[in-house]
Amino acid sequence: MKLSIVIVSYNVRRYLDQCLESVKKAIVDIDTETFVVDNASSDDTMAVLPQNYSWVKFVANDENVGFARANNQAIRQSKGDYVLLLNPDTTVGEHTLRDALKFMDEHPEAGGAGVMMHNEDGTLAPESRRAIPTPWVSALKMLGFTKRYYMTHLPWDEPNQIEVISGAFCLLRRKALDEVGLLDEDFFMYGEDIDLSYRLLKGGWQNWYLPLPITHFKGKSTRKTDYRYVHVFYQAMLIFFRKHYNHLSLFYTLPVKAAIYFRAFIALIDLLRQKLHL
Repeated sequence: MKLSIVIVSYNVRRYLDQCLESVKKAIVDIDTETFVVDNASSDDTMAVLPQNYSWVKFVANDENVGFARANNQAIRQSKGDYVLLLNPDTTVGEHTLRDALKFMDEHPEAGGAGVMMHNEDGTLAPESRRAIPTPWVSALKMLGFTKRYYMTHLPWDEPNQIEVISGAFCLLRRKALDEVGLLDEDFFMYGEDIDLSYRLLKGGWQNWYLPLPITHFKGKSTRKTDYRYVHVFYQAMLIFFRKHYNHLSLFYTLPVKAAIYFRAFIALIDLLRQKLHL
């Protein structure tokens, strides 16, 4: 088996439908298996899509177990030499998977690869290339200086080594996964891609950006206007920081932790204002 594709869905039936249509065109002549793990959607995902996509292995969870744990469910069942973690709110280019696999085959030092993500309006998504959020990089980003974090010095039209592969399209070598481990299930949602990317680098593998197109209908699989989103997002930031940088002195860690709490507080205030104006 060449490729195992894993898609985790939650109340995004329409986007998942178009995602699977794009995948069907992209996997022609590739030995592939595709998993959809549904995290107890309340829409008609499981009532409609399994009968339309008989080539997809659907897994229905009784509860929302989170992004990392749901991906791991399918990864443990999968058999491909490569595993692709793919968001349901994406569509992939017809040649994207074939070209990405070719690159990975030709670069055995590559543990994982991400691609050129386009927003719904056609613009390039800066999170296609990201740096590890070290205390210094995190501080710069929170102050509004994002060039280092988004690695803007890299050209868009050439393959380049990067540090963080986006979880929206994360192509992983099975051997690398076996060595560094699966997604950390302490992350319910957000941050698990940063953590896995960091562990790949620490394990001696390379992470790559490839100029191959996908469209990411960003955020359609999450609701960013409720308090749960704010809590989960900033909790993920804290989990990553505590896991990888807690050994540093308070001189380095305290300002970053304070900034995370401050940004979370500001986000909650903004949400409250939005609610009051509805």
